[in-house]
Amino acid sequence: MATRPAVNNGLALSLTETAAHIKTFKQTFTLLPDTPDIFSEWEHLVELHSVSGRQSHDARLVAAMLVHDLTHILTFNTDDFKRYKEVTVVDPTSVQ
Repeated sequence: MATRPAVNNGLALSLTETAAHIKTFKQTFTLLPDTPDIFSEWEHLVELHSVSGRQSHDARLVAAMLVHDLTHILTFNTDDFKRYKEVTVVDPTSVQ
């Protein structure tokens, strides 16, 4: 998404800019482990919500959130997460 052109719903950042942002994120946020439990939860969500195609990536994020007891997701793509009543979707434009 970061290096994807803006016309394709991306940020149009260069590889250098993206690397700098990733470095900042890693210094700012705690990275949670990818555990086997996430796969099981993802499989459950895909079946429960009839997820297919690219939407399975969103289900994977929700699965990781549930395994790590995270309750809110900050995203511009709020419509993509509305099916998941298990989490609260927050649009960044609504945060002050």
